[in-house]
Amino acid sequence: MNLPNKLTLLRVFLIPFFLLFIYLDFPCHFLLALIVFAAASVTDALDGKIARKHNLVTNFGKFLDPLADKVLVISALTVFVELDCVKMSAIPLIIIIAREFMVSGLRLLAADEGIVVAAGIWGKLKTAFTMVTIVGVLLWLCICFDFDADLGTGLIDAVNNIVIPALIWISTALTIISGLVYLKGYWNLIDSDK
Repeated sequence: MNLPNKLTLLRVFLIPFFLLFIYLDFPCHFLLALIVFAAASVTDALDGKIARKHNLVTNFGKFLDPLADKVLVISALTVFVELDCVKMSAIPLIIIIAREFMVSGLRLLAADEGIVVAAGIWGKLKTAFTMVTIVGVLLWLCICFDFDADLGTGLIDAVNNIVIPALIWISTALTIISGLVYLKGYWNLIDSDK
């Protein structure tokens, strides 16, 4: 197994640890969840670059890399919906999951036609922004709960009620845009007569 695929597997392996650290209530558990999520995000940036640079692209990597990204991001966002200390509606999560199903379906149709659907700039931007948003939320949870910082009610309310929801909705908007770009680009594969 080559290095990019090992990095992708590492990302998959880190997901249960991220969930374990975020759910178990012990000192600095949000910090550990942040470190694990950030490490997993770094493997996402590295595996593709290494695979392309050293011509190590494999079918295993094409399959597992996007799946690992989706499970990592959806795991974090699902946890945020569930946590009382994060103001996240389930609506963005449902939109993001629906987009992922749609793009996966398009990729299956394209594969039947011998077409490989590569990640476009909008998809990469969506993934990067969403991962940075998740890191930001986790950092905020560390500051507020792990380090018990006295930031004042005004700042805490502003971040919880304005900044975090705005970042999540921007991620959702990028998700919608990237999904529409994929749909437009591969619309010809969707034929109601087939």
